[in-house]
Amino acid sequence: MSDRQWASILSGDESYAGSASFLDLKKVVGQIFGIPNCLPVHQGRAAENVLFSALLHKGDLVPGNGHFDTTRGHIEFREAEAMDCGIHCGSNKNTASVFRGDLDVDKLKYLFVNHRDRIPLVLLTITNSVAGGHPVSMRNIRETAEICVKYGCPLFIDAARFAENALFVKQHEPGYTDASIRSIVLEMFSHSSGFLLSAKKDAACNIGGLIAMRDKQLLDSVAEFVIRFEGFLTYGGLAGRDLAAMATGLEEALDCDLLEARAAQITRLGAMLSKDGLPVLEPLGGHAVFIDVAVFFPLLPSNECPAHTLALELYLEGGVRSLGIDGDQHWLRLALPRRTYTDTHLAHVARSLQSVYSRRYEMVNGYNVTFEHVKLKGFTRKYSKI
Repeated sequence: MSDRQWASILSGDESYAGSASFLDLKKVVGQIFGIPNCLPVHQGRAAENVLFSALLHKGDLVPGNGHFDTTRGHIEFREAEAMDCGIHCGSNKNTASVFRGDLDVDKLKYLFVNHRDRIPLVLLTITNSVAGGHPVSMRNIRETAEICVKYGCPLFIDAARFAENALFVKQHEPGYTDASIRSIVLEMFSHSSGFLLSAKKDAACNIGGLIAMRDKQLLDSVAEFVIRFEGFLTYGGLAGRDLAAMATGLEEALDCDLLEARAAQITRLGAMLSKDGLPVLEPLGGHAVFIDVAVFFPLLPSNECPAHTLALELYLEGGVRSLGIDGDQHWLRLALPRRTYTDTHLAHVARSLQSVYSRRYEMVNGYNVTFEHVKLKGFTRKYSKI
């Protein structure tokens, strides 16, 4: 967190109800996102839990451009179906457009025509973590919202990296070059019914999350589950100091210089890896560099967790913690925390990965999964070396 966030912590109001820190947070949310009603929760997955508790039922279908692990877990826990409708699904891994995070609007139309009675909401994740950390265009947000309005369905945004997405719109989408990050964010969320947010991402908080929506009646339904699972409506499982830090962090997230510096770090790490021939997913996304593990480990069978094998080998090599994603495709995600790493750190990450790459033809066996929770596989797995 920044020095301003730490200073905010010292002035946090710890009142159980009517906390001044909550009122400040609510005001900031209204100014940045244009949505007047918000409820704090202890982190992003808690926002998923309370919203889905109010909206989802057995047999429902939730379309999205790419559901994160916890999102999918919460949906499936309720015996509903999480449907990925991103343009990245089944498409060429490398594409010229930076907006690989977009939702496939034709597929969404098809789902509404054939399954409207099963769809309680559409969830658009910005940026799209499961699609290489790539952004969603303003055009796609607008088109998705128009479809949702036509079929009378709420559109919610997973807004963990809202400011990062706005930077990509500013840099790459026609008509936004001279727009401020603040104005772009306000326009993005003007098309939504509400949003979920993990404050650990763009808001750079140690803890915290938000759920916000325009519909006061829906807010009242969600509020019941906030009280049941999180705490009173004005603190949601957080201390007043955390609410104060979140309000400050949301404001600081709009700093274009900060956003550009972070994007530049991703670019530099990607360049370090690409120059030595490592298979980097291009174009680069915003918060992470992704490695194509099938190319990295050409001899590893796809059923032996090659992405997790690479994550484990990288940790043993250099103490670098990354994420292996094994599925239809195999990716290693190197995500950069905000305001944490120097270029010297990035060089160490690159050297460690290059060292593992130099041994790639020695890797002929991967790992078996010995334990996993059926709904939250990536968070609970244990492995044994084959």
